[in-house]
Amino acid sequence: MKTKDWFTDWFNTSYYHILYKNRNDADAQLFMKNITNFLALPKSTHILDLPCGKGRHAVFLNSLGYTVTGGDLAENSIKHAKKFENESLNFKVHDMRKPFNNKYDSIFNLFTSFGYFDDDKEDLLILENIKNGLKKDGYFVFDFLNAEKVKLNLVKEETKIVDDITFNIKREITNGFIIKHISFFADSKQHAYTERVKYLDIDKMSFYLEKVGFTITNIFGNYSLEDYNSKTSDRLILVAK
Repeated sequence: MKTKDWFTDWFNTSYYHILYKNRNDADAQLFMKNITNFLALPKSTHILDLPCGKGRHAVFLNSLGYTVTGGDLAENSIKHAKKFENESLNFKVHDMRKPFNNKYDSIFNLFTSFGYFDDDKEDLLILENIKNGLKKDGYFVFDFLNAEKVKLNLVKEETKIVDDITFNIKREITNGFIIKHISFFADSKQHAYTERVKYLDIDKMSFYLEKVGFTITNIFGNYSLEDYNSKTSDRLILVAK
């Protein structure tokens, strides 16, 4: 029997949002300002933020003057994001494995929102959908963790206390995946979830993008758009056309 994808359950829980509620919005905003300036995107640009989570990047991009659509599989996240909708900002439930009905000027895949699937074919299918969803000369911006640095500095065990919930986190790199086991006691019961993203270094990601017909135009290593270094950079950011 096929089990539900791990992210369908975990991203839809309130605990996911509690654990990550202190994510750094300043970083996200710095990156959005820098990348839109670097690409010199005119204000008429229609950007698809996919998957958009609760919409923090999309809302900020919209505040910069862009028309933005956010798509995400997690219904709870979209329900939350819809509170921010306006004439030039829309959110919808969308699974990246399904093709889009529209074409966009730019598509952003941010904050390590890729590489969830066992089968490479599914990751390639998503990239194919993204490519087909872009207008001619449109940009694809891909923001992922830097797998090599993660491997070099893997914190195997850690405890985080947020809102009086003690989250026990264990990390491992196994069978080509970076895996995070999260367990905690809340609402009088024990919970356990697992996050898994594929170990995608620059070689593998470049191979993926070229395979579906993208050309990489820029590679950055952080949100200040500094050069990428496989050992020290915090992020692997690729711009492709």
